[in-house]
Amino acid sequence: MAAIHKLSPRKVATAKPGKHEDGGGLRLVVSNAGARKWVLRFSLNGKRREMGLGSYPDISLADARELAAQYRKQAQSGEDPIKARATVPAAKPNFTTCAARYIRAHRRGWKNAKHQRQWVSTLKTYARPHIGKQDIDDISTEDILNILKPIWTTKTETAKRVQGRIENVLDFAAAHQWRDTNNPARWRGHLDKLLPRPTRVQKVRHHPAMPYDEVGAFMDELRSKTSVSAYALRFLILTATRSGEVLQAEWPEIDLNNKIWTVPESRMKAGREHRVPLTEECMLILAAVPRIQNNPYVFPGARSERPLSANALLQIMRKMGYGVQGERGDYVPHGFRSSFRDWSGEVSSYPRDVAEMALAHTIQNKVEAAYRRGDLFEKRRKMMDDWEAYLKPNTAD
Repeated sequence: MAAIHKLSPRKVATAKPGKHEDGGGLRLVVSNAGARKWVLRFSLNGKRREMGLGSYPDISLADARELAAQYRKQAQSGEDPIKARATVPAAKPNFTTCAARYIRAHRRGWKNAKHQRQWVSTLKTYARPHIGKQDIDDISTEDILNILKPIWTTKTETAKRVQGRIENVLDFAAAHQWRDTNNPARWRGHLDKLLPRPTRVQKVRHHPAMPYDEVGAFMDELRSKTSVSAYALRFLILTATRSGEVLQAEWPEIDLNNKIWTVPESRMKAGREHRVPLTEECMLILAAVPRIQNNPYVFPGARSERPLSANALLQIMRKMGYGVQGERGDYVPHGFRSSFRDWSGEVSSYPRDVAEMALAHTIQNKVEAAYRRGDLFEKRRKMMDDWEAYLKPNTAD
């Protein structure tokens, strides 16, 4: 027999699309999309056969080798391992395996890679130490409470997300008939009777926002700075957008001729494309920021082909004396959206809907949302021009 155990765990995890032989008929097949599966080739009565052993990482390299050895022995004795396997009831997966299958089945429907990473990290941190190796049909309400109780009052938002994700994984298992439909992680009608409501144990903490009548002076100070971070922060304030939307902005999204920035739905919190009118100062900022070859980002970072870091805007505010325990105030970049909203309601005469649309907020009234087709773009353009004018020197009272 040819040499076996040619692969290593690292090679399996990093293998490029194609077929990769471990020896003894065991092969790792990697698709163009990056999916990995194990295949065993064997001979039975002089005929070549193939059988799948499962997908990686559900089936590790060691697991695949163990299965391959078992099925090779069956084939060598004249028994068809494919038929033999079909007669054995499939083992029910443990929680970690089931969670991995759920994530793989749903990840293409999630709006970005960050959401997938959060799913993995929260379950790995909070669920796996308690129920990771437990058979999916053995998980009880007591197990779920052991996970949630230690963090329910101290990390309420995280705990609620963990609860919801475990609930989804267990419903996924029930749909595959790996457990019954009685879900011990279900909130409504079950855990809501055992744990206090999140709204009663967690106080809503709003991002500290600079009073709107102080933003003009802040902008005047910011205009004296020519770093990419300063340009990005000015752009954020003038457009009333979120930090992630600004930092991840790419040049193809900018229509310089029509002064429009179109943020794709994949980066919007509401999951809908958002058009942003660009003011004259926005256009001056775009003309001033450096254009780096092979870097598509409007506000490029120090690393090649990367945008500014997630903390860049907060850092420049800290240098100016703001932020947590800042001598000039505890204000943060996201708070400027509240500053804009307060200005629009107390100073401007624009209808509430125009401001809400500028902030890309979801219309809560379902009937109204069903009839709303436009995005009030031209009204928003005038509003953002007035917001810019308000922030110019000597215009703020």
